[in-house]
Amino acid sequence: MNIQWKGLRPIQGEVVVVEDDPTLRQLMVDIVVELGASCIAFDNAEDALVHMLSPVANCGLVIADHGVPGSIKGMELAAMVQQKWPGTGFVLTSGYLLDVSGLPPPLVYLLKPWSIDALVVAIAQTLQPGVAIHKVG
Repeated sequence: MNIQWKGLRPIQGEVVVVEDDPTLRQLMVDIVVELGASCIAFDNAEDALVHMLSPVANCGLVIADHGVPGSIKGMELAAMVQQKWPGTGFVLTSGYLLDVSGLPPPLVYLLKPWSIDALVVAIAQTLQPGVAIHKVG
């Protein structure tokens, strides 16, 4: 995989990925690492939240599927993250149409199936709104 984008600034802090499909979770991690960020992945929101509450966590972005197993779904995790850590970027994905109008920015909703390019653009829109990025090559 060779992801090169002009205008995409380095990601500050670690990226937390929450996705229950192991193949998709690994793809998301690979994309984030290719963008130069450190990443930690979970298959449910509860474990991700426990990690984020630890004193060593330095989360700059969360990418989470809405339909993960457990009692906390992706939209609820987004609301919790935005309340506890305002300004932390959040990319919410789902295979179903969701009404995310009640969630404040920085949040980008990405409908599945998404492309690698669409995920990179969603990350950029979340972390650097209004900044134009362009694919190289």
